[in-house]
Amino acid sequence: MTSRRGFMAGLVAAGACPRLSWADAGSPAFLSAGRAPNGHYAVFGLGRDGQPIFEIPLPARGHAAAAHPHRPQAVAFARRPGRFVIVLDCVTGREVARLEAPEGRHFYGHGAFSKQGDTLFTTENDYEAGQGCLGVWDVTNGYARVGEFSSGGVGPHDVRLMPDGQTLVVANGGIETHPESGRAKLNLPTMLPNLTYLSLQGEVQEQVTLSADERLNSIRHLDVRSDGLVAFAMQWQGDLSAARPVLGVHQRGQGPELVSMTHAEALTMKGYGGSVVFWGKGRRLAVSSPRGNRVQLFDVAGRHVDGKLELEDVCGLGVLSDALIASAGTGEVFQVRQQATRLWQSGVAWDNHLVAVNRGA
Repeated sequence: MTSRRGFMAGLVAAGACPRLSWADAGSPAFLSAGRAPNGHYAVFGLGRDGQPIFEIPLPARGHAAAAHPHRPQAVAFARRPGRFVIVLDCVTGREVARLEAPEGRHFYGHGAFSKQGDTLFTTENDYEAGQGCLGVWDVTNGYARVGEFSSGGVGPHDVRLMPDGQTLVVANGGIETHPESGRAKLNLPTMLPNLTYLSLQGEVQEQVTLSADERLNSIRHLDVRSDGLVAFAMQWQGDLSAARPVLGVHQRGQGPELVSMTHAEALTMKGYGGSVVFWGKGRRLAVSSPRGNRVQLFDVAGRHVDGKLELEDVCGLGVLSDALIASAGTGEVFQVRQQATRLWQSGVAWDNHLVAVNRGA
């Protein structure tokens, strides 16, 4: 891997390199942040067997990433409140660009590319105003910042491009933060999370909020099915003994639905939805809880729990060939069909998310 990367870097330097694709980076199935065995932080490309294909250092702990739909480029986001967003060439390992949040802003750990990959959208906090926004970056012009618009709420965390390629869905978690207060939650008495659907120009197309009883359920992470059904993972900010569900779904034009679970099933998740993903041809859902050391499995049509996996410090979730993939802070990567099978054990402490890489182009 080292010699191949050096060879490709030489071609780039000589101006002789053709248009590169994800295949030139080893065809990773996923990107994930993690802490390497030497204690340093990095973003990794993982193969279909769960093994790292490449490792590119980061200046501090990462959270999520965004994979360019065509180029072998990864956008690595710092753990919130984030001060760095770095664009990395996954073939050569070099830094392509470093995004700087404007004065009065910080990043929230996630971002999404437009369908063609010419624009990047980043979730951000306008912390003086106490409002969320999306930064807009021109990929074709070296990731130059070209604007921003409101996220439609407070504390936007995750953002996804909808299947129509013209709409963004934003998880506005509802929690106000400020860099001077670290990760302190400043507005719990008034917090109100929502899902907001926006055009690529920032026009609000639809917005839904949770019921008054679920006001403290911060909407954090998203996945979107091919028909536009949105799954959202939540993190409960109230008394954990209340045992609130941590998973919901939403179809545009309807109200949000929380997935049904018993009091005991909810208690085991410890109020924390870490990652969420559709799998099994979109008929099933999975949500992880590193605090509860488990993954809950759901039947989408019935909106109910139909299984569980007990895995230490599990959080990252993805899909390969309709099988569920899960990564953990223990360094393990699992494949799940009828049961969990360990694909790979490494010394890497995997961080929160597995980000799918589109290798179709």
